[in-house]
Amino acid sequence: MVMPRRRRPVATTRLWEVLDAQLGTLEPSRQRPLDVVDLGGGTGGLALDVARRGHHVTVVDPSADALASLERRLADEQLAASVVGRQGDAADLVGLLGEGSVDVVLCHRVLEVVDDPAAVLRHAAAVLRPGGALSLLVAQRHAVVLGQALAGHVAAARQTWADPRRLDLASVTALVEDAGFGVVESDGIGAVSELVPESAVEGAAASADLLALEAALGRDPAFRALAAHVHVFARLTPEDVLSGF
Repeated sequence: MVMPRRRRPVATTRLWEVLDAQLGTLEPSRQRPLDVVDLGGGTGGLALDVARRGHHVTVVDPSADALASLERRLADEQLAASVVGRQGDAADLVGLLGEGSVDVVLCHRVLEVVDDPAAVLRHAAAVLRPGGALSLLVAQRHAVVLGQALAGHVAAARQTWADPRRLDLASVTALVEDAGFGVVESDGIGAVSELVPESAVEGAAASADLLALEAALGRDPAFRALAAHVHVFARLTPEDVLSGF
C-alpha cells in the first residue's frame, strides 16, 4: 500500500513558490540546467525540489548523518544523477566546488546559526559565476521575540531583542550588499501561516486560502517584518543588469 505524502506546511509551500519563480528568471539566460549548491542542505528537502525541476544540485553540509539520509532519499526517488552530497561548510565551498563554478547558492536557515554571517556570504559569492544568484532564508528576530513573549518567556524575549547576532531584513540586506550582491526581491515567509493552528486549515480549500493570504502579505512591509523568516533573492551582477528584473 502506498502511503500518501503528508501535506506541506503553508509556509514551506509559499517558500517553494517564491524560489521556483525566481529560478525561472535565470533559466532562459542559461539555456541549460542550473548548477546549484545547497549550503547546509542537510537531508535534501529543498535540493530534491530543485532537482525535480531539472537542475543539478550539490548539497554541502557538515553532518555525515544528514548526508547519509540524503543518499537514501536520492535512491528512493531516483535522483542520484541530479544531486550529490559533499561534507563541509561555507569555508570549504571553493575547495569543494571551485571558484566561479555555480549559478545559484541556496543558503537557508544558516546565517542565524553561524559565528560570522558575513564570511558565509563572501564564500558564497566566491563560488558564483558572473550573474549568479543567492537565495537566502533567515529567521527574523521580531518573530522570535514575539513568540517568546507570547509563550510567557519575557526575559528570554528581552535577551533576544538585545542580541546583536539576531537578524532582520535590514541587517540581512546590509550583509548581502556588503558581500557584493544586489537585492532583487525580499519576501516574508510565515507572515500569518505560522500563527494559524493546523486545525484551522484542514482541507484543501482552507489551505489554498491561507496560501493566497501568505502571498498577498509577504511583501507588505508591516507583515514582512513580523514573518517568521525573510527570504532574500539577490544577484551578483551590476546595477544595470539588476534593473531588468
